[in-house]
Amino acid sequence: MSDTPDPALPERRRGSGARMVYELLRDEILDMVLPPGAPIDEIQQAERLSISRTPIREALVRLAGEGLVTMLPNRSTVVSTIDFANLNAFFDALTLMYRVTTRGAAECHTPADMDRIRARQRDFAAAVSAGDAARMIVCNRDFHAAIAEAGRNPYYTQLFTRLLDEGRRILRLYYYPSFEARLPHPYIQEHDAIIAAVEARDVALCDRLARGHADQIVRQIQDMIAHDRRQHPDL
Repeated sequence: MSDTPDPALPERRRGSGARMVYELLRDEILDMVLPPGAPIDEIQQAERLSISRTPIREALVRLAGEGLVTMLPNRSTVVSTIDFANLNAFFDALTLMYRVTTRGAAECHTPADMDRIRARQRDFAAAVSAGDAARMIVCNRDFHAAIAEAGRNPYYTQLFTRLLDEGRRILRLYYYPSFEARLPHPYIQEHDAIIAAVEARDVALCDRLARGHADQIVRQIQDMIAHDRRQHPDL
C-alpha cells in the first residue's frame, strides 16, 4: 500500500476515516466519475487513499443504505444503476417533496434560513453565468436542500436530499452535455419567485411555485431522455 496520498485528491479529503471515504465516493458517484454499474474495489480504494480497508467497508455500507451502491452476494460492490423503470414514481416523490418542503419553509423559516437560501441562490446564479453546468447541478441541489432545512422537518429533508442527489445523476447524463448558459435563466427567475414567496410566508403561493418548478424539471428530463440522438450516415 502506498504511503503517498493521491495528489489529485482535494486537501480536505486527505486523512483517514470512514467519513472522508464516504464523502469522496459519494461525490464521485453523484458527479458520474463513478458511473452506474462501475465496480468499487476495496483494495484498490485503500491503496488509492492510503488507508486500511475498514473505513472503506464502513463507507460502502453507508452508501448502500442510501441506495448509491449495491453490495452483491459475492462480496463485491458496484455503483447502483439508475432505476429508469420507476422514473414515474421518482417524479411523483420529487414533486411532492418540492411542494411540502417549500410550504414548510414558508411556515417555519428564520432570518438566518433566508440568508442561507439567498447564498445558495447566488452560488447557483454564478454557476449559470460561468456556463458551469456541473456546478449548476450541485448548486441547484444545495438551494432546494436549504429550503428543506428551513422547513424544520428532518424526515422530509432526508428524503428530499436523497431524491435531489438521484436527480443529480440523471441530470449529469442528460442535461450536462446540452447545457447552454443564458441569462435571465428560467430557473434563476423561478428560484427568485420561490424565495420571495417563502419570505412572505405565503404557503399557497409556495405550493403553486414549487409544483410548477418541479413540473418544468420533470418535463425537461423526460424530453432529454426521449430526444432522438440517432445518426443517419450515408450508406
